[in-house]
Amino acid sequence: MKNILLLFFALSIISPSVSQEQQPAQREIKKGKIGGYYDAKKDLFIYLGVPFAQPPVGELRWKAPQELEEWEGVKETTKFGPSPVQARIFDDMVFRSDGQSEDCLYLNVWTPAKRGTAKLPVLVYFYGGGFVAGDASEPRYDGAAMAQKGIIAITVNYRLNIFGFFAHPELSEEAEYNASGNYGLLDQHAALQWVQDNIAAFGGDPKKVTIAGESAGSVSVSAQMASPLSKDLIAGAIGESGAAIKPTLAPVSLAEAEKNGAEFAEKNGYTSIEEMKAASTAEIFESYRKSDAFRFSSVIDGYFLPETLPEIFRKRNQAQIPLLLGWNSAEIPGTAFMQDESYSEENYIEKVKETYPENFEEVLKLYPHSSADEIEKSATALASDSFISYSTWKWFDLHRKNSNEPVYRYLYSKLRPSLNNQDSENAPQQQPIGAPHAAEIEYFMGNLDLFDTYDWTEEDFTVSATIMQYLANFIKTGNPNGENLPEWPAAEAHDATPPVMIIDSKSKFKDAEKDDRYLFLDKAYGNIGE
Repeated sequence: MKNILLLFFALSIISPSVSQEQQPAQREIKKGKIGGYYDAKKDLFIYLGVPFAQPPVGELRWKAPQELEEWEGVKETTKFGPSPVQARIFDDMVFRSDGQSEDCLYLNVWTPAKRGTAKLPVLVYFYGGGFVAGDASEPRYDGAAMAQKGIIAITVNYRLNIFGFFAHPELSEEAEYNASGNYGLLDQHAALQWVQDNIAAFGGDPKKVTIAGESAGSVSVSAQMASPLSKDLIAGAIGESGAAIKPTLAPVSLAEAEKNGAEFAEKNGYTSIEEMKAASTAEIFESYRKSDAFRFSSVIDGYFLPETLPEIFRKRNQAQIPLLLGWNSAEIPGTAFMQDESYSEENYIEKVKETYPENFEEVLKLYPHSSADEIEKSATALASDSFISYSTWKWFDLHRKNSNEPVYRYLYSKLRPSLNNQDSENAPQQQPIGAPHAAEIEYFMGNLDLFDTYDWTEEDFTVSATIMQYLANFIKTGNPNGENLPEWPAAEAHDATPPVMIIDSKSKFKDAEKDDRYLFLDKAYGNIGE
C-alpha cells in the first residue's frame, strides 16, 4: 500500500493540472514519456500540449521545424500549449491555450485506446483563421466527440502571419532547400511526420490518417495533398471551405515572396536577417501589425510546393486519396459585394460592371437580378464565390478529374438558431439567407454543447450527429455512407451536374444546378489548363 501511495504521489507531481475526476496516464513516444490523463466521464485518454518539434525561437525563427531532442523523465501534457503569436482579429475565436508564444509547436491528442495495439483511424485537424490567427485549443475543434466514435483526434498548432510565412533572400540562401516562407505549412507537415512516428503508441494506425480543416485549415489540407513532402503520409482528406487556388490564399512565386519580405525589412529599418532574428517577438510582431500593406503568402518554393495546385493536380502528382469537401450556402453576405448599397437593380448592375467590366453581361446571366430577393442571393453568391466557394469547387473538380479515388461534395445549409440572452431592447438580428462562413465547425466536430452562445435545439444536435457519422465513416473507410444515413454518392469525373449532399435539417443529395458560374470563374481567374 505504501508503494501505491508513493506512485500516486509521484504521478500527481508529474501532472499537477489533472483534476480529481481524472486519472494520470502515460504513453512512451519516440523522444520520451508524456503524462496526460484519463477522463473517466468521456472514457478517453487526453494529452494536451504535446511538443512535435523544437521551439522555433532564436536562431530557429524562420527555419523549417527541427526534430525534437530526447528528454528524461515524464513531460507533462495536461494543458494546452501556447497559441501562435497573433492579434485579436476574429470575434468567434476562443482560446484555451497557455498564452501566446513563438514557442507554439504543440499538438493535442484524444484517444479511446487503452493501449497501443488498437490500430484506430486518425483525424488530424488544422484550424482556420486566414493564416493570421487561430489556435488548436479552440473549443469548436475539441477532439473528444470525434474520438468517442472510435477515432484518434488530433489538433495541431502551426506558425502564423510573419512568423509562419515570411520569406527573404537571405533566409532562402541559408536554407538547405534554397527557399524560405511556408513555415506554417512545414509545421503541419512536421506534425504529420510526428503522427507517423508516434501514433501507434496511442492506439492509432499510421496508414489510416485523414487530414481535415476549415477555411485556412482547408486551404492547408489542399496544400498538404499537393506537397511531395506530405502526400504519402495521408490516407484521406476533408476540406471545409477553402483551397490554395486563386483567388483564395494561393501561393505566390518565391521571387515575389522574397521581394515582399525584403521590402518589409527595409521599410522597418532592418539591415539583415540576423538583426531581425535578434529582435524580440513583440518588436517583430508590432512592425508587422503596423505594416498593413504586407500580407505574407504561402510560396511555390520548389520544396514544399513545386508548382501551383492546378498544375500539380493536372499532372496527377497529388495524394491519390479519397476526398470529402464542400462549402457553406452563404459564406459571405451580399453586402460585401454591394459595399453596403441597397439591393436595387441599378446598384447591382453597377457593381457587376465595376467588378467584371469585360464580362458583365455574362455575369448578369449567371447571377440573375429579377427582384430584390434574387439580387441579394446573387450578390451573396458573387461574394462567396470570389471569397472561397469557387476555389473549393476547383479543388473538387481537379481531384475528381485527375484521380481514381472517390470525391464527395457537400453544401452546408443549416441555419444557426437565435442567439442566447438577447437583450429585448436590442433590435433582433437579421436572419441570414444561408449558412455563413465557419457556421458548420461545431456541428462537424460535435461540439455544440461546448457553446451556450446559441439556443441549440434537438434539430441542431440531430444535424450534428448526422454529419459526424458521415465524417466518422469517411475517416474509417474512405466512404461517408452507412446505415441509417441518406445516400451520398461520389462524383463522377466528367458529370456536368455532379451530386451534392445538401446538409440541412433534412439532409439529402441533389444534382448540382449552378456549376456553370464556376466554369466562368475558371476563365476569370486563369485556372484553366490542359
